[in-house]
Amino acid sequence: MMVSIAGAGVAGLCCAFELAQQGHSVTVFEKAGTLGANTCSQFAGGMLAPWCERETADEMVLTRGQKAIDWWDKITQVTRLGTLVVAPQRDLAELARFARRTTGHRPADTVKLEPELGERPGLFYPDEAHLNPEKALRDLAAACVDRGVEFSFDCIAPDDVMINCTGVLAKLPELRSVRGEMVLLRCPSLNLRRTIRLLHPRFPAYLVPRGDGIYMLGATMIESDASGPVFLRSMMELLGAAFTLHPAFAEAEIITSGTGLRPAFPDNLPRVQQIDGTWHVNGLYRHGFLLAPAMAMDLVHKMGTPNENIC
Repeated sequence: MMVSIAGAGVAGLCCAFELAQQGHSVTVFEKAGTLGANTCSQFAGGMLAPWCERETADEMVLTRGQKAIDWWDKITQVTRLGTLVVAPQRDLAELARFARRTTGHRPADTVKLEPELGERPGLFYPDEAHLNPEKALRDLAAACVDRGVEFSFDCIAPDDVMINCTGVLAKLPELRSVRGEMVLLRCPSLNLRRTIRLLHPRFPAYLVPRGDGIYMLGATMIESDASGPVFLRSMMELLGAAFTLHPAFAEAEIITSGTGLRPAFPDNLPRVQQIDGTWHVNGLYRHGFLLAPAMAMDLVHKMGTPNENIC
């Protein structure tokens, strides 16, 4: 079957890959001129952390998100060093609450796991992982091309596009924007290797290593459709969280900052649905890289194989 997809973010690429795997002839249309531009995928943390996400997310995020680690490991470089969750002494109640709401953890020996952090209370989730979103998108696009997928950049998808993966631009009923902000830092004096979550009752943050002393720091969750630069308050909170995690971040360089609008439905769970003849894969919220593979496989199942004559 000839299949057209609007959107070359993580959802669109995962769908293209899975459909091509099943023998469909796939074309992806992307209005941006390059891969990953103007999509919230480029501002993602790249955390494959289903156990930690269960703290606020539905059980489905845990059960289906676990499979994403192996899925991505076949496509791109995945760092399987687990997630370290820590809290300042004044916020130990947050650490206890986090532990009650999640599974798959054990008390963390922070000195052994991340010596530069020193001894502090924490939880360790050994089965979690992370990836570099920019590299993952490039590698996934290359894997799509290897399977015959064609890309058309700087191009508006036709009105009769079969699959829409354009996030908030799809303007579906009940879909809203949740603004996420991030900062990319360079701090060569530190060598942190795994994702670190810093708990705070009002402003939890996470730090994801990108290698070579570069770290992604995020991310806010603001109910807003404003797509402009990072808010001043958010920047202050993010940088304050970095300094709380380690004083060396006071001398870090700010490489860049960015804002992504995450598409979310009222239950914060993704949906694969057909509306007026168009399939929509949307509502990935803050779980894009974690749940996009599962949603793509759902789409393949619902559409059927090329031989089933489903359109």
